[in-house]
Amino acid sequence: MSPWKRIIELTSGGENGVPFPLMCSLVLGRYSWCPALVLWRTSSGSAGMAKSKFEYVKEFEVQDTCLRNCWVVVRVDGKNFHRFSEQHNFTKPNDIRALQLMNRCAKNVMKELDNICIAYGSSDEYSFVFHKNSNWHKRRASKFMTHVVSQFASSYVFYWKEFFSSQPILYPPGFDGRVVIYPSEENLKDYLSWRQADCHINNMYNTVFWALVQKGGLTPAKAQERLRGTLSADKNEILFSEFGINYNNEPLIYRKGSVLIWQKVNEVSKKTVKLSNETEEQEVEVSRWRTEPVLLHTDLIGEQFWEEHTAILSYR
Repeated sequence: MSPWKRIIELTSGGENGVPFPLMCSLVLGRYSWCPALVLWRTSSGSAGMAKSKFEYVKEFEVQDTCLRNCWVVVRVDGKNFHRFSEQHNFTKPNDIRALQLMNRCAKNVMKELDNICIAYGSSDEYSFVFHKNSNWHKRRASKFMTHVVSQFASSYVFYWKEFFSSQPILYPPGFDGRVVIYPSEENLKDYLSWRQADCHINNMYNTVFWALVQKGGLTPAKAQERLRGTLSADKNEILFSEFGINYNNEPLIYRKGSVLIWQKVNEVSKKTVKLSNETEEQEVEVSRWRTEPVLLHTDLIGEQFWEEHTAILSYR
C-alpha cells in the first residue's frame, strides 16, 4: 500500500468513520509521525488544513484597498508642533535646522519604502506620492499610512542629534497621517500646488508677524490684531517700509518648501587597490551612478517644473 493511501485511510477513521488528527511526513517513501501536517475530516468528508476557532475575528477587518489606477498621497503632519517648537527653542519664523531634519526624514522614507515618485514638504508636514501603478501591500490604505508615518516619526528621533546637537529632545514628537487618492495627473498637480500655495501664505504671515514682534516691539496679540484682514500686498508693504525686508529675497526653502524627486547622481568614492604593474597599493577614485532622492526648492504651480521632469509621473 502506498504511503499516501495509508494516510488517507488512517485519516478517515477506519471502519468506525471517526475523524482524528494525523501528523505525518514522508521520508524516503515511508510515513512517520511528526508535527508537520495536520489533516482532519470535515463534516462533508473532505480534508483541509486545521483552523483555530478564533479565526472568525478576521471577518471584522475593514477592506481598505485604494482604488486602482489612482495616485495615492500620504500626508504626514506634526501633532501639537506649536508647543513642540516652543519647548525645543525653534528659531522664529523659520528654523533651518528643523526644516533640514524634516527633509532628512523624508529622504529616508523614500529610500525605505517602494513606489514613491515625488514628495513635498513645508513647516511640519510632508506629502508622499505613490505611483498610480503601485501595488505595494496590495494598495491597502492602512499599510500606506502606517508605514509612512512610523518610518517618518522614528527617523525624526533618530536623526535629531545631527541637526540639534546642542538641544536634547525632551519628549517623543507625534505625527498623524491621512491617505487621499487622486484619479488624474491634473488632480495630483493641483494637490501639490495647493500645498505649495499654503506654504507661501503661512510663511508670509509668519514672516510679518515675527518681524512685528521681534523688531517692531509688538506683543503677539497686538501683532495679530495688526495683521487681521490684511492682504498679500499689505504684508509686503509692512515688511519693506517698516523693516526693509523684501519678501522675494527670502530663502526659497521658506517660500517654496521642499521637493524630493528621484535623479541619477554620480557618486565618487576612494578605494585602495593594487595595480598589476606595481607592488604597492594605491588609492584611486571610483565613480558610479546611483538613483537617489534629490532635494529641490522650486515652483510646482507652473507647468515648467513638470515639463523639465517628465519622468516623475511616468512608470518606474
